[in-house]
Amino acid sequence: MHQGEAPSVIARVLGVCRTSLYRWRAAERAGPKGLASRPHPGPRPRLSPQQLKRLEALLREGAKAHGWRTELWTAARVAELIERHFRVHFHPEHVRKILKRRLNWTSQKPQRRAKERDEVAIAH
Repeated sequence: MHQGEAPSVIARVLGVCRTSLYRWRAAERAGPKGLASRPHPGPRPRLSPQQLKRLEALLREGAKAHGWRTELWTAARVAELIERHFRVHFHPEHVRKILKRRLNWTSQKPQRRAKERDEVAIAH
């Protein structure tokens, strides 16, 4: 358009409609940020920062304090805990992402110990 080409020719070459060309030209004239790409912010998190702090406090109390027989936190257990306390449903796989990305918790595999293990003999 600046070089004398007809807008319809430029639009056909780019595979867009003429109105897009005029919109882009107006954005260019608006300033350096007119045509800059802006990332999509994504969906709003369903758990607020305050709820995440509360969740972390609940997790630190231990699984037994919330009715499970062992202290092992699984993604399914954490999902159930979130639903109980915050009334928000998450799939267990998404709970793993929340724990890792937002709370910086990592998955830990408990060590298995033999039931016959003799701690006294080991210490000796």
